[in-house]
Formats: sequence, C-alpha cells, structure tokens
Amino acid sequence: MNIPFLGNRRQKPGVLRDPEGLAELLAECELLRSQVSRAGVRLDDSPASLEALDQLVPGSWRDDEDTLTWLGNDAGLYLGTVIVRTVPGAVWEIRSDGQPVVRLASGRELDVVDSGHAWAAGGMPELSQLYAEVAEA
Repeated sequence: MNIPFLGNRRQKPGVLRDPEGLAELLAECELLRSQVSRAGVRLDDSPASLEALDQLVPGSWRDDEDTLTWLGNDAGLYLGTVIVRTVPGAVWEIRSDGQPVVRLASGRELDVVDSGHAWAAGGMPELSQLYAEVAEA
C-alpha cells in the first residue's frame, strides 16, 4: 500500500526523490540568518560567508541552551549548503537515523550538523577551515 502522505516506506535510506527540494529546505537556516544579519553578516552561500561567520563574536546564544542547539543545527546545515553548492560532486543524504549529512564524490560522509554544534558551542572547528579541507580533497 502506498499512502502518499506517509511516503514510500520501501525507499532506501539516503535515496532522495527531490534532492533540489531538500537542498532548498536545508539551506533556510532561519535562526542563523537572523542572528548574523543583526551583526551585519550576509550569508550568500559562499565560502567567504563561512569566514565571516568564524569572525563573529559569540553572542548571548551560548547562554541559552535552546538557542545554542538551534544555532548549532543551522550552522551545520549552512556549512553543508555551502559545500553542496560549491564542491563538485557533493550531495545531501539522509542517514537511516534521519540525520542529514553531506556525501562527497569520494564517498566520504560529513556530519556537518555535528560540526555546527561544536562551532556554536566553542567556535571550533572553524567552519571556513572545515570547508577548505573538504574543497581540497
């Protein structure tokens, strides 16, 4: 039985019906875009915007656990968005546990959300540095 609003249960994990639609959804990063626009940073999905993010002085987000969690998610999704849009062969995939990851042409899988959480909590690793490592490979 195929009930459209439930999706296709037999579909393999990681196989995307609409990769462009998923990429657009993951690129929204509303909280991150809102927070950084107040600091004058424009997120244009470029590697240079990752450098601008790394230069931000941590705001009050580190004092609020909920904001920290959402911002970490958004930072990771934004990193993934920049990688998918600028690194040849990089694509979004959804793991069997529901976590969005970036798969590089080499087959390497990047948990960008985990990296985003680390960046939001402590500023390391730098998003631009992660991007540079991926872009070189």
